Amino acid sequence: MSDNLLTPDVEGETTVAVMKPDTLPEKFWDRQTGEIRLDELIQSYIALEKKLSTMVPTDGDKSRLYKVLGVPDSPDQYDVKCDHGLFTPDTELNTRLHAEGFTPQQVQMVYDLAAERLVPMILELSADFKADREVEKLSAAFGGPSSWQEMSRQLLAYGKKTLPPDVLTNLSSSYEGVMALYRMMKGEDHASPRIDAASTATNENDLRSMMRDPKYWREKDPVFVSKVTDGFKQIYGQ
Repeated sequence: MSDNLLTPDVEGETTVAVMKPDTLPEKFWDRQTGEIRLDELIQSYIALEKKLSTMVPTDGDKSRLYKVLGVPDSPDQYDVKCDHGLFTPDTELNTRLHAEGFTPQQVQMVYDLAAERLVPMILELSADFKADREVEKLSAAFGGPSSWQEMSRQLLAYGKKTLPPDVLTNLSSSYEGVMALYRMMKGEDHASPRIDAASTATNENDLRSMMRDPKYWREKDPVFVSKVTDGFKQIYGQ
């Protein structure tokens, strides 16, 4: 006895046509049987796999892939531009980048990012370290942190009262400048000047005039700044 209690009417039975999947290429579809041509699909996949294997190495050898991407044969072939003058190409770094398959464009980006991000950070840290060392020297020169804190307050008030802001900023940025400001405040400009004939300044007024020159406070011309520093040394000694 049949398990199907609802026996269909054989004479009236109709066949439902199977539709080809939209994503299946036409060559893999058999319209007569309404089935996928599995043999052709498998053969096509094998051929594609072989083709890809010739383009991307799968045996662990990356040299072919690197060559396709444009990686040079050796790290010394990287033509790195460092026109900013902050640093120069590093041979060891280039060797490591080459081993990782960096293209010339990628290597250049590494250097550019270093100049843009890392160097300013390092310079800032260096300046902070130098400032801390200068404060330590000043603290020792004035008898300890408490004494220096009070003297610092007095020097700042004196500088704001007697000097242009830019000149005060330039003096207060170094140990030597602060000591020169201290000598000014203590009235040591009345001491006997010891300027020799080679100097361009004869007294503190001349030095102050030179300090107002943009060469000193804005351009920080090394020769000009040295003349001012030497002038203070000759007047007040070290």
